[in-house]
Amino acid sequence: MKKRKTKKSKNTSKKWWIILGVVLILGLSGFIFQKQLAMFAFDIFLSDTVENKLSDSYKPIDGKPGVDREITMPFSVLLLGVDQRDEDEIGRSDTIIFSIIRPKDNKVLLVSIPRDTYTEIVGHGTTDKINHAFAFGSVKDKVIGGPKMSMDTVGKLLEHEINHYATINFEGFKDVVDAVGGVKLPIKEDIVNKGAAHEKFRVEANKPIYSGQEALYFVRYREDSDFNRTERNRIFLEAFKDRVLELDQIAKIPMLMDIMGKNFKTDMKPRYIIDLAKQMFQMDSAPTISSYMLLGEGERMDDGIWYYLPNEEDLTYTKSLITNWMDPNTQPSALMVPRKMEAE
Repeated sequence: MKKRKTKKSKNTSKKWWIILGVVLILGLSGFIFQKQLAMFAFDIFLSDTVENKLSDSYKPIDGKPGVDREITMPFSVLLLGVDQRDEDEIGRSDTIIFSIIRPKDNKVLLVSIPRDTYTEIVGHGTTDKINHAFAFGSVKDKVIGGPKMSMDTVGKLLEHEINHYATINFEGFKDVVDAVGGVKLPIKEDIVNKGAAHEKFRVEANKPIYSGQEALYFVRYREDSDFNRTERNRIFLEAFKDRVLELDQIAKIPMLMDIMGKNFKTDMKPRYIIDLAKQMFQMDSAPTISSYMLLGEGERMDDGIWYYLPNEEDLTYTKSLITNWMDPNTQPSALMVPRKMEAE
């Protein structure tokens, strides 16, 4: 009996050493291969849940299914930030960004179009501020019509077809930022909105973290210049990207999907979004974001309304920039670096 106990004790000890060894190996692997393990956990526990949640956000144009393409191919998305509090309200696109994603190169280009840009509203038969396209389209075809008219209008202005759209209303913007615990923003001086016709607010400088409401004030503030506002949008997107890519945000994905399902709409298929996110997340580094803003000058027209008139030379440059980035044959080293813009 005594010998049996000794043998059992040795076997038990051996098992514990094996378990400890496995735990150590997994621990080191987790340190070295955090992204791979995160993706493994995502595939096992969250993939189906996320796909189901994203189905609530999937709103194809005219009911037509989205286009299928290789996950590495460049494509364009019109990003629209909409001042719309619920699905029955007619909103305007307060933020308009022509974005190009190059998954294989892990690069993103954001071309901001000032909301007051004077241009033809395609499908409406008028020339007006470009952000009106969303509202005009919404009136005609309910809310889902807005993105199509915006895509057609921006596409004609820049002479490039837009592959997809993605909208988020500002209520959802706040909730998403709060869900990830806020964002870090480099605000060095208080931001104070004090215009007579504007919503009054103050964002305090030098805080370690900013809430969803404060982040929304940060990106919507427009009492300095369109250039600075565009730069704030870029800064926010970089800060939010860094926050979401932190490993401890993986567990929050279902909650984020609940929020996005109510406030986020796109014609990109759920599975495509998941595969795209995984493709870019597993890269050696976070996506590189380049940004540019269509330049122009503000002017009051005969109707007394203030419009933003695009500079023709800059419009030509912007079109060439998009052509360069959309071409799948453009090598990473040959991608145009957006020329530096000077603050107003």
